[in-house]
Amino acid sequence: MVAADEQFMAEALVEAERALAAGEFPVGCVLVREGRILARGHRENSCGAHFNELDHAEVVTLRGLLNERPDIDCAGLTVYSTMEPCLMCYATMLLSGIRRFVWAYEDVMGGGTSLDLHQLPPLYAGMQVTVRGRVLRARSLRLFAEFFRAWSYWQDSLLATYTLEQAAKVDDELS
Repeated sequence: MVAADEQFMAEALVEAERALAAGEFPVGCVLVREGRILARGHRENSCGAHFNELDHAEVVTLRGLLNERPDIDCAGLTVYSTMEPCLMCYATMLLSGIRRFVWAYEDVMGGGTSLDLHQLPPLYAGMQVTVRGRVLRARSLRLFAEFFRAWSYWQDSLLATYTLEQAAKVDDELS
């Protein structure tokens, strides 16, 4: 499973690189079932005329899959995201039936996967979820650091500060 997780996270990183090249927040996502990518996408509208906080990579990717295959059963899908899904994305995917999450870089500001579902109302409390974090973290960290050095989205946030500090530590270790 470890090698497959790295393989699919590498594909999510390709999507994150596409987002970054377009000036978007570098979150990429792929949805996988039985060793096959069924959908891929990245963050959209994190800046510009159509700015919004709905077009997160996970939502964009899931929406694309459901538009293409409206009758698909999402149970059995694994989501690979270059950043830990936020509460909105996590809940959206849980309610869609997804129970396995793999992410690369921790969202210290709004990550949802550490949420104790057993403490929530019955809709969530019985869900059995598998989460694996920090898969290809260093590659994802580099993209986020590059973004925060160049763009203004969330520029003065805890996430930006933490990311740039983490990138500096990695740079120090390499020199």
